[in-house]
Amino acid sequence: MAHVHTSVNEMSTRYYQNERRHNYTTPKSFLEQISLFKNLLKKKQKEVSQKKEHLVNGIQKLETTASQVGDLKARLASQEAELQLRNRDAEALIAKIGLQTEKVSREKAIADAEERKVTAIQAEVSQKQRECEVDVLKAEPALVAATAALNTLNRGNLTELKVFPNPPNAVTNVTAAVMVLLAPRGRVPKDRSWKAAKVFMGKVDDFLQALINYDKEHIPENCLKVVNEQYLKDPEFNPNLIRTKSFAAAGLCAWVTNIVKFYEVYCDVEPKRQALAQANFELAAATEKLEAIRKKLEDLDRNLSRLTASFEKAIAKKVQCQEEVNQTNKTIELANRLVKELESEKIRWGQSIKSFEAQEKTLCGDVLLTAAFVSYVGSFTKQYRQELVDCKWVPFLQHKVSIPITEGLDLIAMLTDDATIATWNNEGLPSDRMSTENAAILTHCERWPLMIDPQQQGIKWIKNKYGTDLKVTHLGQKGFLNAIETAVAFGDVILVENLEETIDPVLDPLLGRNTIKKGKYIRIGDKECEFNRNFRLILHTKLANPHYQPELQAQTTLLNFTVTEDGLEAQLLAEVVSIERPDLEKLKLVLTKHQNDFKIELKYLEDDLLLRLSAAEGSFLDDTELVERLERTKATAAEIERKVIEAKENEKKINEARECYRPVAARASLLYFVINDLRKINPIYQFSLKAFNMLFHRAIEQADKVEDVQGRVSVLMESITYAIFLYTSQALFEKDKLTFLSQMAFQILLRKREIDPFELDFLLRFRVEHTYSSPLDFLTTQSWSALKAVALMEEFRGIDRDVEGSAKQWRKWAESECPEKEKLPQEWKKKSLIQKLIILRAVRPDRMTYALRDFVEEKLGTKYVGRTRLDLVKAFEESSPATPVFFILSPGVDALKDLEILGKRLGFTIDSGKFHNVSLGQGQETVAEKALEKASKGGHWVLLQNVHLVAKWLGTLEKLLERFSQGSHRDYRVFMSAKSAPTPSEHIIPQGLLENSIKITNEPPTGMLANLHAALYNFDQDTLEACSKEQEFKSILFSLCYFHACVAGRLRFGPQGWSRSYPFNPGDLTVCAGVLYNYLEANPNVPWEDLRYLFGEIMYGGHITDDWDRRLCRVYLDKFINPSLVEDELTLAPGFAAPPNLDYSGYHQYIEERLPPESPALYGLHPNAEIEFLTVMSNTLFRTLLEMQPRNALVSEELGQSTEEKVKNVLDDILEKLPEEFNMAEIMQKTSNRSPYVLVCFQECERMNILLREIRVSLQQLDLGWKGELMLSPDMEAQQSQLSYDTVPDAWSRLAYPSTYGLAHWFNDLLLRCRELETWTHDLALPAVVWLPGFFNPQSFLTAIMQTMARKNEWPLDKMCLTVDVTKKTKEDYGHPPREGAYLHGLLMEGARWDTQSGTIADACLKELTSVMPVIFAKAIPTDRQETKHTYECPVYKTKMRGPTYVWTFRLKSKDKAAKWVLAGVALLLEA
Repeated sequence: MAHVHTSVNEMSTRYYQNERRHNYTTPKSFLEQISLFKNLLKKKQKEVSQKKEHLVNGIQKLETTASQVGDLKARLASQEAELQLRNRDAEALIAKIGLQTEKVSREKAIADAEERKVTAIQAEVSQKQRECEVDVLKAEPALVAATAALNTLNRGNLTELKVFPNPPNAVTNVTAAVMVLLAPRGRVPKDRSWKAAKVFMGKVDDFLQALINYDKEHIPENCLKVVNEQYLKDPEFNPNLIRTKSFAAAGLCAWVTNIVKFYEVYCDVEPKRQALAQANFELAAATEKLEAIRKKLEDLDRNLSRLTASFEKAIAKKVQCQEEVNQTNKTIELANRLVKELESEKIRWGQSIKSFEAQEKTLCGDVLLTAAFVSYVGSFTKQYRQELVDCKWVPFLQHKVSIPITEGLDLIAMLTDDATIATWNNEGLPSDRMSTENAAILTHCERWPLMIDPQQQGIKWIKNKYGTDLKVTHLGQKGFLNAIETAVAFGDVILVENLEETIDPVLDPLLGRNTIKKGKYIRIGDKECEFNRNFRLILHTKLANPHYQPELQAQTTLLNFTVTEDGLEAQLLAEVVSIERPDLEKLKLVLTKHQNDFKIELKYLEDDLLLRLSAAEGSFLDDTELVERLERTKATAAEIERKVIEAKENEKKINEARECYRPVAARASLLYFVINDLRKINPIYQFSLKAFNMLFHRAIEQADKVEDVQGRVSVLMESITYAIFLYTSQALFEKDKLTFLSQMAFQILLRKREIDPFELDFLLRFRVEHTYSSPLDFLTTQSWSALKAVALMEEFRGIDRDVEGSAKQWRKWAESECPEKEKLPQEWKKKSLIQKLIILRAVRPDRMTYALRDFVEEKLGTKYVGRTRLDLVKAFEESSPATPVFFILSPGVDALKDLEILGKRLGFTIDSGKFHNVSLGQGQETVAEKALEKASKGGHWVLLQNVHLVAKWLGTLEKLLERFSQGSHRDYRVFMSAKSAPTPSEHIIPQGLLENSIKITNEPPTGMLANLHAALYNFDQDTLEACSKEQEFKSILFSLCYFHACVAGRLRFGPQGWSRSYPFNPGDLTVCAGVLYNYLEANPNVPWEDLRYLFGEIMYGGHITDDWDRRLCRVYLDKFINPSLVEDELTLAPGFAAPPNLDYSGYHQYIEERLPPESPALYGLHPNAEIEFLTVMSNTLFRTLLEMQPRNALVSEELGQSTEEKVKNVLDDILEKLPEEFNMAEIMQKTSNRSPYVLVCFQECERMNILLREIRVSLQQLDLGWKGELMLSPDMEAQQSQLSYDTVPDAWSRLAYPSTYGLAHWFNDLLLRCRELETWTHDLALPAVVWLPGFFNPQSFLTAIMQTMARKNEWPLDKMCLTVDVTKKTKEDYGHPPREGAYLHGLLMEGARWDTQSGTIADACLKELTSVMPVIFAKAIPTDRQETKHTYECPVYKTKMRGPTYVWTFRLKSKDKAAKWVLAGVALLLEA
């Protein structure tokens, strides 16, 4: 474990050196590794023993199954005998039941007949009953009327009737009729007179009762007859008539009438009633008979049911016996089949048991390796992971400590299985090895995972994996802490996305799992939250290369989800095939999903089979369901295996067809990583995978259609390459475009194996370790030394001898204007293009930029090197509400102008309110936010200028852009502009803003032709005609344009053009044109002096901060703005005279036709200026390309030495050669003289001591850091990196003198300086010739010359100056110093040379960038004696970077005017 920890530390150092990625280990990481090991070992031991137990049980069950077949056969025989017995019982019962059933049927027929009879009688009775009821109803009214009549009678009115002495006949008739009806036994009284009637009525109450109780249904026939014939026929027998005579008599009359009526009706009904009664009697008799039959039937039925129940029971027993027989048969058959079918499984399980037993022996080592893998490798990329496991850990376990491990152990298999991986892939996890490793680590790590996921592939998988159960939040979101607290309490999985490099300290307890109260609670902020053990935290960042501090890395498991080249290739292959062959890709997707599902199902089936076998109690063959399930499982598994084989065959065919398109995906993947690496040049060059995918699709759609697959693949590759080139180029500064092109070409050719990686490495590094004096005058020492280094390579052996032997041919080639286009001399012409580049870099480094352009043109095509113009319309078309346009600003370029022109054309103007221009700065953030909100709703444009000025608001801006783009108006667009940061550390623009935008650089033109045209484009014909002094105005304006083109164009020549860089822009020119117009209108004559002053000191001079640059500006204006412009023909540049009076288009035509080809002479510079500028550009380009090369962690070993070893060699070499510090006490004791020279010597020694001390201490600390005795600080890491790149560490540079040398040259120079000081300190006497470049502070020595002479001659120091006399001698010609002043050597002239014969400045020799000055005699004189005629005030600088390295001014003799040398940028340098 300790070895793992230290090896990761070493690898982290290399990882940082090569990839610039920070990975830290801490004691906590080590403790976490131990904890994980213990937990994982326990889990694995349990898992292995369980699996083994299941398999052992499975085999045992199969063995017992075979032995159980005999027992089953015996059981079968007894079951069959019992079955026969049951059959006989059932048959006897069947006979009995048959007889009984027949009897029941007969009785049932009788009952049915009786029932039919009863039903008929019932119908008849009902009919008669209905008829009787109808007739009775007819008699009812008469009866009611009779009763009503009786009701009218009472004792009173009857008594009253009785007392009538002699009633009328009608009344006596009534009483007579009543007497007839009431005659006892039907004997009609003869005497029915009134008297008899009165007697008859006797007692009134009795009489009344007799009426009421009268038997109305039985009136005697004779009585009825009498009443009918004698009384009722009488018309006077009417109650209404009688009522007039007697009320009681009327009632009796009504009673008689109605009683008779009732009886007559009743007599009609009676026969029917009797018939009804008879029918009812018959019905009762029939019903009684039916009941008796039914009762008998019920008894029979009960008997039958009893027999049937017995029969069913017998049948059930028979069926049960039959089933038992069948079951036993089936079980025997199943047992035979199962034993036979699982025979193969038995063998395999046996082998698995053996492998598990072997695994138990190696488990400790395997888990140790797995725990180390999970704990430490997450942040590394693929090759570093492989090296750690295969080259560091496995050999250590096998050879150093002899812990047994499984041969060829797959760590992923230790953590998960194919089924789980298949599930992950179905959930959207890329299928490459690195992604699978990350997923395995993420699901097993004990510390919270922190995903580095710039391409958002990991987060996509996580969101699919957890689905709706996942809670997503980000730092700073409203309710962020509440969301975390809830998740902690409920045991949810929470994803905190888009982290920056720092995390809110409030989460520290959660990250460290610092629980309280026995692990039940955790503190978040000021709250104590209940800690649910199921809680899981996943952290995520979009940053491509975040630097997380060790304390955070100790609490989390870093997982590098950055897309890998092979992973991206696989994804892009799927994309291209889905477009080109959707049928194939669809089939492939379905197949992959099926195969993944098969793996999942097979795993489940096998586990289920084993689990059931091992869980089955006793003889599991009795459990038929289990046996059938086992058989079904086996059959399904066999079917799946068959499908898997079939799918593999189909997959093979599909893959063969898909493979045709692999070169397209490989090219695109390669190019993505090329453009992704551009951020190393400048952090503003950031491109998202999402944008790249869109570009990839668009390129495929726009490619020409070709039927032939191979032809189509070629077309697609070209289309994608060119589309990516165009898209990327528009975002790059001009100086970086060639870097990108070269890198693209080199990587494509490396992939095609058209160039040798070792040759490319040499071309880029070009390590020249020794310096050799050149034996040839056309080759500098540097070039010859480079050739010697080249000759050490096998392919170039002998080139140095050939160049020396055929000097004439090589001279012609080396001195040709464009050697890159010429053939190499002799046999060398057969060399490959890259080998030609190596030779060219050695001999003519200044032509390398052109050579690389030609190389790209040759290898990729002409269209890649043609100048591409900014196409804002195309960029606008590609933009969308969610994809802003980002202008990367350059000095002198205004993004607003171009955008306003486009807006005007499309109807988006500031005046119409549809274009919002916000220039960001203090307090403008709110304005911008309102503009964005308004624009997103209304479909307007927003331009946010200079976003780099509001660093703190950029995070908010990123979120606002995301928010407003959702559901916005489709015309809504955002444009942003920002300057690129001067250094990567100052870069502040968020990655998200840059990645989601279409980036555009809009640079000022380069070259005189483009600059001059561009300057004129600021004006038009109206401008030319506006002034009354048209001739003068036009001439001066054109000259001013040329001046502008010169000052802008000089910038590219570096310090020789301008000592410092200035942001000249078209605004300066247009303001000067306005001033010119005003001054010409206001003055009768042209005020030349005033104009020059205004232009040179105020307008353009306002930018200039360096006095020498101000002088240059003045000289230009003196040359271009003077009377000869109007009065005479003025030559603006050699071969380019000021134009005559022309119109606007005429001037453009004049430029096209008359301007000489681009050369430094157009700016007044010597042609060598371009060589210097091109050489610097070339070296910068190669240095950048070298830093961009993909670093393979193993390549360094293959090349012989690792970066660490190389740096160690450099370190040891420097420490070995580093001189001891000067003993100041000893040196100071050598003389009591404290002259200015001696004091300068002391100061130089002291400064040298400080530098030597720093070098020694820093290198010793770095050495201790490697040994692990010291923590490697960021400064030490930076120093290590700089040493590996052959650059001087910053810590040394800060204490040293300005220098542009590489480390090797710088250190040799340091040794020379020490030697020089040592010589001087020997006796402290002034050296015969002083090496001026050897001083930390050369000004101090030059001042010492003045001080010494001032003291000697008693001159006032403030009225003295230094004068120099350039001798014709060299250092070796002098043996002692002069009496006054000092001899100086080591100076170089740039921009011109010193002509020793004439003793003046002369034009430099072609290709001689600097010329060595002879010894210079410097002495002090009073200022008034200084020679100023025919001299040039030449600045002296410490290095060719000029600017702040200014030392002094030497007046040098010159036959030419000083203006010539000012324009040529002539200066003396102490270091070239």
